[in-house]
Amino acid sequence: MAVQGSQRRLLGSLNSTPTAIPQLGLAANQTGARCLEVSISDGLFLSLGLVSLVENALVVATIAKNRNLHSPMYCFICCLALSDLLVSGSNVLETAVILLLEAGALVARAAVLQQLDNVIDVITCSSMLSSLCFLGAIAVDRYISIFYALRYHSIVTLPRARRAVAAIWVASVVFSTLFIAYYDHVAVLLCLVVFFLAMLVLMAVLYVHMLARACQHAQGTARLHKRQRPVHQGFGLKGAVTLTILLGIFFLCWGPFFLHLTLIVLCPEHPTCGCIFKNFNLFLALIICNAIIDPLIYAFHSQELRRTLKEVLTCSW
Repeated sequence: MAVQGSQRRLLGSLNSTPTAIPQLGLAANQTGARCLEVSISDGLFLSLGLVSLVENALVVATIAKNRNLHSPMYCFICCLALSDLLVSGSNVLETAVILLLEAGALVARAAVLQQLDNVIDVITCSSMLSSLCFLGAIAVDRYISIFYALRYHSIVTLPRARRAVAAIWVASVVFSTLFIAYYDHVAVLLCLVVFFLAMLVLMAVLYVHMLARACQHAQGTARLHKRQRPVHQGFGLKGAVTLTILLGIFFLCWGPFFLHLTLIVLCPEHPTCGCIFKNFNLFLALIICNAIIDPLIYAFHSQELRRTLKEVLTCSW
């Protein structure tokens, strides 16, 4: 996505500059001050993208194969995997074009590259927005399954889930197109930052509330067996660790990118902010890492999904 502090990677490939080697070093910003910059090579981008692409494609294929997984919860998980797949796929496509341009195996005019870059930006932005939305949808689905367990199947039906999925995809494509078209407007950047914060708060509130309810349930069960403190404390500690990992990974992988957008609004010319802008490609790499981690958190914990995955890998269709 074209934002300050980053370069149009495809258009930048028209220059005969060598690909950066992954390293952690000091770079000078525009004022001449020294700042920390992490360079991410195209090879690393390609490797991360391919791993995420294969992993999320397996999740989509596994859920599609097993009819027992055709439920609202797995519908959201499948769409999350599809969103992550598109993020990774657009990254692989962009990086492959860059490598072909640098090797001289592909020749294209700047106007053609600009159009291709715009298409990739829209795909990347829309899939990032949909990924965040589906993370929120999964949290809401789990919340309803816990607090409205008896009414869950009447509240969260498959037709309603499909309508929600369609709405998320349409909204993501529309808003990402607008964001790319007006990326240089402050209001657009603020909307993206507010959206991220809203998703973060939503997930934190819902998961903390679910953890509190689970601890109360464990405490009540322990009282029946006269083992109140050890069971309750052990369950609460395990739940807190799980919650910290879930929200921590989300914030670690997505937070730097939206911090980047926030600083563009707050201090676009400040030297310290300029140092952070230089690490934009690192922030994109963290989002791709999140696409690799998502299936491990939301999909592969299911025993039935893992069993179906083995069938997919062995081509037992």
